[in-house]
Amino acid sequence: MFEKFIAGDGVLRSQAFIEEEVEHNLIHMIGSVDHSMKVKTADDQLIFAQTSGYNPWLWISRELETDLQKQRIESLLDFIGDRSFPGVSAAPNTANLFAESYCTRKGRLYHNQMTLIAYYCPSLILPAVVEGKLLQANKEHSGIVAEFMAGFSEDAFGMPAAPDTFLSMAEEAVRSGQMYLWVVEEIPVSMAKIAHISTRHGRINDVFTPRVHRKKGYASAVVAEICQMLLDQKITPMLYADAKNPDSNKVYQSIGFVEAGRIAEIRFA
Repeated sequence: MFEKFIAGDGVLRSQAFIEEEVEHNLIHMIGSVDHSMKVKTADDQLIFAQTSGYNPWLWISRELETDLQKQRIESLLDFIGDRSFPGVSAAPNTANLFAESYCTRKGRLYHNQMTLIAYYCPSLILPAVVEGKLLQANKEHSGIVAEFMAGFSEDAFGMPAAPDTFLSMAEEAVRSGQMYLWVVEEIPVSMAKIAHISTRHGRINDVFTPRVHRKKGYASAVVAEICQMLLDQKITPMLYADAKNPDSNKVYQSIGFVEAGRIAEIRFA
């Protein structure tokens, strides 16, 4: 029933997956990683993909009733054997079904760590004129990008982090050519990155504005500029937002992002 798949596999072009592609977009990136775990069913109704150390992402076609989903999950767990995972990311019902089966087998507990809202932007709503301009980050900006990443991490997870711990990640992001800053009088005040581009979508992440610069439209401006670049390439922008962060959700909705669905990030204890 189960087999490995590769980047660009037909399962990623199936109508069933495309209908839920925005929510499960991260599967495209995992599929492009050489040593990631990539499993699907022969009928292209299930995908299970994981980069080592991170939550696996699970997609099961919504065409399958709950009882059939449970059966597929039990068969999947038989197939993957003794592997352990830190959690699972999937549509809420699917994530809970997997967590129940996995934790019953392992004698573990689980909790919902975060709910992500998946958004896509079919048509951009330009924000009001905002002071500043877009700038592609270069190596001279690695330090400030690391500071912004530390701030993003603190906002997302509630724990202070030293910028130095993000420096190598910041340098890699800058080298990619996909990290952008909004600058006012040459001072970076906000950032966002194009994390991955698949056939149909460009995923934006690392959207962050330091507290001292918030409520001035900078996040809307930097994201809108990136969206326009993607739309000009006939690529639909998408991103994930924490359902518990009303400010970021309001920003994205105000420039044309539409909710496609939700992903539960479950952690195993």
